[in-house]
Amino acid sequence: MESYSEPFRAQSSLITYGENSFQQETLLSLVSPLLLSQKGTIQWLNTYGLTHYDDFKALITANGLDDFLIKLLREPEQPNKVIVLENLIFISVKVITTVGGKFKEEQIMFIFSTGFVWSLAGQSHIYFDEIIGRLEHKRGLSRFKKSDYLVYLLLESIIEVYHLAFADFILANTNNGTSTDWTIKLTDAKAITEIRPTPEFTAQVEQRKQAILGFKKTCLSLKELIQKMERLKENGIKTIYFSDLKEEVETVISEIDFSLQELESKINLIFSIQGHRLNEVMKTLTIFSVFFIPLTFIAGIYGMNFRYMPGLEMENGYYIVMAIMLIISTGILIFVKKRKWF
Repeated sequence: MESYSEPFRAQSSLITYGENSFQQETLLSLVSPLLLSQKGTIQWLNTYGLTHYDDFKALITANGLDDFLIKLLREPEQPNKVIVLENLIFISVKVITTVGGKFKEEQIMFIFSTGFVWSLAGQSHIYFDEIIGRLEHKRGLSRFKKSDYLVYLLLESIIEVYHLAFADFILANTNNGTSTDWTIKLTDAKAITEIRPTPEFTAQVEQRKQAILGFKKTCLSLKELIQKMERLKENGIKTIYFSDLKEEVETVISEIDFSLQELESKINLIFSIQGHRLNEVMKTLTIFSVFFIPLTFIAGIYGMNFRYMPGLEMENGYYIVMAIMLIISTGILIFVKKRKWF
């Protein structure tokens, strides 16, 4: 019998269940787990840690699994994909979580056949605990179905993590209406008008937009994976479950598209408001110029140092010039008001 390293056995658990039975035990109590379930039971080997290559090889060899798995498991970073091997199916899935307001990718892999499922994840995940609870307490149909239904539940939990990750990302990037808050509602006119599209603001919005687009790309890849699962024609594998998963992924993608459209609308609105604000400033400056250009022209003429100029020797010349300036200013004011420029 094969022996395994203590870290691998400590980070692995074997769940055997059937319609009327459930047993969970760590590999610390087992020397060599065999993924050969008895009739009417399913085995689920759950391993945390993707670096136990020697242990993976020993387990694959001991259970007579397709040795191509050894090569696949040596690549801890893989895109979303489905590979059909001899009497089993290999699935590689990217899991997206949110840490510190940023998306973080994790790798999870599933190997399953009609009687067993082997899940491998980089670290422990509480969302698998909920599935274990359903199996243990016989909730729903989980104990009455085969391994394909367990894979369905595992993928469903990952899609739920996608939902939560996107919601957490939006929440983490909300700054309560400050100048860098791009999640302000379009109906909040006061908050929108207070935003100043500084270079820092623009760079931050673009960075978050690229993060959302990257998240969407991963969701689309997950959708393609599920579509491939729907088309599987392996004996004993029911693909009808995976149609529901595709709809759930499409819901996440719809949420992303809506957020991107809303973000674009906010950016356009903010820059439109900024442009309007700039136009108002230019309008005010132009009106002031209209007032002062003719006055400055008159003052400039009489400020020239010529000895002989009409009106320089007039006793009331100063008051006459002031009156002319006042009349011109009044005329300009009436003209501006009639045009509704001011």
